[in-house]
Amino acid sequence: MRLPRRPARRSPFRRLAAILACALALAPLSPVHAAVPGARSAPGALPVPDVLPMSVTNDSGRAGKVHLYVVGLNLNTGRLGYVDASGTFTPWPAGNIPPSPAPDVSISGPANGATTTLRIPRGISGRVYFSIGEKISFFLTPTGLVQPAPWNPSDPNHDVLFDWSEFTLNDDGLWLNSSQVDMFSIPHSVAVTDDAGEATRRGELVPNGRERIFNAVQDQAGDWTGLISTRPDGLRLRVLSPAKGIDAGTFDASYLDGYIAEAWDAYRTRTLTVVPFQHEPDTRFYGRTDGNGVMNFTDGGGATVASFERPSTKDVFGCDGRLHAPNDHVVGPIARTLCAALHRSTLGHLDTQPTYDPAQFYTREVTNHYSRIVHANMADGRAYGFPFDDVGGFESLVHSGSPVSASIGLTPW
Repeated sequence: MRLPRRPARRSPFRRLAAILACALALAPLSPVHAAVPGARSAPGALPVPDVLPMSVTNDSGRAGKVHLYVVGLNLNTGRLGYVDASGTFTPWPAGNIPPSPAPDVSISGPANGATTTLRIPRGISGRVYFSIGEKISFFLTPTGLVQPAPWNPSDPNHDVLFDWSEFTLNDDGLWLNSSQVDMFSIPHSVAVTDDAGEATRRGELVPNGRERIFNAVQDQAGDWTGLISTRPDGLRLRVLSPAKGIDAGTFDASYLDGYIAEAWDAYRTRTLTVVPFQHEPDTRFYGRTDGNGVMNFTDGGGATVASFERPSTKDVFGCDGRLHAPNDHVVGPIARTLCAALHRSTLGHLDTQPTYDPAQFYTREVTNHYSRIVHANMADGRAYGFPFDDVGGFESLVHSGSPVSASIGLTPW
């Protein structure tokens, strides 16, 4: 189910990732936000429960114990912390510089073929981490939590098999997704059941999808094979996104530069029309690139409302920097649209954005092949292959304004 409108906001999860990913947290909210805009419960629907049961089922077929972690932001207090097996949120204790180990807050996960039910209190935005075999190491600073950053070879979690889903549960409902924005590792689906008994599921791979993704990335010409992390015992742990590959030094930080320049220059002589809200087709912005290489956007009245210098490859893969999307109703939606079009290699070729036809995506030689491959191996074609993959509604998100239960499924591989 799509939110009817998330104007100029990052998805809940991209904001969450920015605050939680690998930084000192208690920061703003790309960070986790204090409220998710969008659909409220339908009239007559049951209120969002104080504690939502979220089952985790292990059908992975993998040997090794599963460890679960629920970490995030208390939206009522602004404190970062964790949720225990009883559903109680506890703020993290103060850490140190250099960061000190966080207490072990793991919850024992399900054996193969079994299910463990987590209890998620309303008013939390965060992540459910799951590892198979070894536990995940977290660290604390005086101001927040340092998340696992396995793209860093010195990170203690570099050789740990783990992944996560991202969620927000507040008075407006539940948002839950299986994110591949940073990496792809453990195949998992997400689902929510509402008060009418209707279930929505996303994130399931095609048969043998994990192997297909790793093989396709490995066979892709160029630096793409450098995105694969393999453990000393031969297990292929994860595929990094190109953004994280750049951070790790294993992917070309100029990969998109030529295409970006070509797309930017196309609008020196043509007009780019951005229609950021599908339900508001009359809200349009018009972009032209000036002699200084700045793309300027005007509204229907001719007033300049946004300007963007030509972004770098890193800006595009991270949907940040010169493509930073503020939480407003104009600049943010335009930035999101530009970033999605550059990832999908449609900017410069389709002059009205976004496009809602996935057959137009990733058709050029220079494109985000990581996202292309992940989408191609999803049973329903939906994934979060980059930060604004929700532009046009192609993300692996489930939402309900009146959830009664949720689930994460570790699927076979």
